Amino acid sequence: MLLVALNLRAAVTSLGALLDEVRTGLGLSGTMAGVVTTLPTVAFAGLGALTPWLVRRFAPARLLVAAMLALAVGQVLRVLTDSAPVFLLTSALALAGIAVANILLPMLVKQHFPHRTGLVTGAYTMALTAGTTIAAASAVPIAHAFGSWRAGLGVWAGLAAVAVLPWVPLALRARAARRAAPATAAPAARTRIRPARTGLGWAMAVYFGAQSLSGYAIMGWLAQLFRDAGYQPESAGLLLAGVTALGVPIALLMPALAGRLRTLRPLVLSLTAASTAAYLGLALAPQGPALLWVALLAVGQGAFPLILTTIGLRARTAEGTVALSAFAQSTGYVIAALGPLLVGVLYEATGGWVAPIGFLLGALAVQTTAGMVIARPRFIEDGR
Repeated sequence: MLLVALNLRAAVTSLGALLDEVRTGLGLSGTMAGVVTTLPTVAFAGLGALTPWLVRRFAPARLLVAAMLALAVGQVLRVLTDSAPVFLLTSALALAGIAVANILLPMLVKQHFPHRTGLVTGAYTMALTAGTTIAAASAVPIAHAFGSWRAGLGVWAGLAAVAVLPWVPLALRARAARRAAPATAAPAARTRIRPARTGLGWAMAVYFGAQSLSGYAIMGWLAQLFRDAGYQPESAGLLLAGVTALGVPIALLMPALAGRLRTLRPLVLSLTAASTAAYLGLALAPQGPALLWVALLAVGQGAFPLILTTIGLRARTAEGTVALSAFAQSTGYVIAALGPLLVGVLYEATGGWVAPIGFLLGALAVQTTAGMVIARPRFIEDGR
């Protein structure tokens, strides 16, 4: 699970770090570059929604092997082409693997570690965050070392291939068990779980979407905010990296706390307070204690590991977990796609950061409202 989690953002952040080189190398238009940067959220939303259908037909271990193979093959193929459309299609193949794995991991945690959901979720979220940081920080140096952006993107295919190996024996056992099952055995009847028909499902989706919206907006625009405040480009980049780096221990701590508390309200409100203070600081005194604003943003972004943990806590069964995970993430990523776009529009229209930060504060208010709904212990299988 940790090996899989290391791969879940590397293909995205390595491309972001090398986007200028890729645009030059492939002759991408501005529109095509925009499509490339929007593709992750579109893929996570659309393909993630199909994962429960796939789980009903294939063993989760087999699906995860296929997802990691798609990720590895897609990353290899996209660095071998000189065609922009082919690059886009092969990137979509890689992102399809990530989209399926995004949904499967909370289910697999519930299935294999039902009494340690918080601990294991924290561990894989920490691995995901570490993979995000490492890929973003090392893609450019790797490309420079080998003299090509293709190396900076393609190297991560090896990590995806390694992540396949521990799951192959499980996938083979699942296939053998399916073949050994009596041909006359009728499949057990299962009640279809439909999170879209429940208030809890929608609250989970809104919380996931609102926190992802702010996360993608921060990744896309925080460095520019600091540059506008007078920081050198290198310093602005390091401050942005600091948000992700400080998020690594928070990613481990947050799920452990969530698993021990009867109600999540203290965590939801604490994360809101940290984000609010960070946004106000960035709006009113961006030249001030930048490290403090970065630290507060990192704490506020603890909403991501919190919602991943809550997916497991709000379902009794593996089936409920995958259904809730798919709905919350697929719907949430549709919401998240608006974040960088609207921040950019407001920034261009006003020439400053007060309006964009006001928008993020509004999104935070929506996130907090949804957080109060999911804070109370209940289960998606109850259908309310």
